[in-house]
Amino acid sequence: MSLSDDTLRKILVQIQATAVQSQKAFNISQQQISTKDRERRKIELTLDELQSIEGDVNMYKGVGKMFMMVPRKEMEGELKAQEKELADDIASLQKKSKYLEKQFNDAQAQLRDIFHHAPKQ
Repeated sequence: MSLSDDTLRKILVQIQATAVQSQKAFNISQQQISTKDRERRKIELTLDELQSIEGDVNMYKGVGKMFMMVPRKEMEGELKAQEKELADDIASLQKKSKYLEKQFNDAQAQLRDIFHHAPKQ
């Protein structure tokens, strides 16, 4: 049973579109992972610096164009919450990236199979 040229062409276009879309989404996901990881490392370094400071020191947080005095515990709590949120985001983006990479590889394999089994003319 052979498919008509028009049907085969539609299938190929659909598989190619899936491959291109998966590749673009994968690249965007990788960029988001690197951005969030960079932010997480900044927060990690800031926390390390805060913990190295001893005693009761005034801490200030940037709010718009001004700085507000914030208690040390509150500052550390906010930074730890941000770090945890970023780590969760990174984990979910990595899962998404694996899925998109698998989807792209499946589309590539389908294209290879179609061209490998296509009748020679």
